[in-house]
Amino acid sequence: MSRPVLSVGELRVDLALGGGTMHPVDGVSFEVAPGESLGIVGESGSGKSLTLKAVLGLLPPGGTAGGDIRFAFDAGGGRAERVTADVERVRGHGVAMIFQEPMTALNPTMRVGELIGEAVGARRRMPRREVRARVIELMASVGIPEPERRARMWPHELSGGLRQRVMIAAALATEPELLLCDEPTTALDVTVQAQILELLRRLRTERGLAMVFVSHDLAVVAEVCDRVAVMYAGRIVEIGPVEEVLRSPKHPYTAALLASAPSFAGGDGALATIPGTPPDPRRFPEGCRFAPRCAFAQDDCRRAPHELVGDARRATACIHPEMLMEVGV
Repeated sequence: MSRPVLSVGELRVDLALGGGTMHPVDGVSFEVAPGESLGIVGESGSGKSLTLKAVLGLLPPGGTAGGDIRFAFDAGGGRAERVTADVERVRGHGVAMIFQEPMTALNPTMRVGELIGEAVGARRRMPRREVRARVIELMASVGIPEPERRARMWPHELSGGLRQRVMIAAALATEPELLLCDEPTTALDVTVQAQILELLRRLRTERGLAMVFVSHDLAVVAEVCDRVAVMYAGRIVEIGPVEEVLRSPKHPYTAALLASAPSFAGGDGALATIPGTPPDPRRFPEGCRFAPRCAFAQDDCRRAPHELVGDARRATACIHPEMLMEVGV
């Protein structure tokens, strides 16, 4: 079995704020195999986007990360596999990231072709003419029409969908083996979202990319991911093959997310809501962090913290998964 492209062990993120220290990511572990797509889902504030930023060393001021993060890539040319915990060595040279809102990630003072060309040059030194040709090739590969003309345009002159394609082209310019996607379709309308998802699926198949795909939309994750990790209050509470988790959840929080999602709600069209609010990341409750909002919580749920139980294929942090079976979830 091949070594995981990305291994994350007991990742913790602390954010120092005026009112104290927050722990928005608190003991997250997962692996991503070569060519695999892992989805991370959860409510806003669950820690999913900060997890990706910690992996790539892009935490905001006052943020620190602890735990073990390791990358393993095929060095090519018959050379040995590269294994490193130094994100500076792999950022732009094995790992690339697509952000949620391209207008905040693209430099507004650079033309589109220059933006992508800068990423091409970061990968390897090339004559200007070859860089230009590579830029046009990348733009065409991600479905940007008239790439020669649009390479001369400014980011603000493009639609949201085209800007996101520019972001993807710039990410591919570094020839990554691992692509981190932080809600890349959230700011797009439904039609453009479908086009971007289809593009990512195609690129993953053609290039053998491994992906970590963060989203709050379970339907999107179901389309593009092989496995899914469900996060709540800084921890993964369930992980497994996407079809199994979405068809037969073992954690009440996963079931609650499904019941509140239009694509997965019951046939009567009614959407459930999750009572209460997520806990304050400065003061997490004892025991299961979802217990205060859980309709199935027992006394033992509110005691010692509960870790993931299961195997590498399927695991849950719920100690009473039978409760969901009893009510037919």
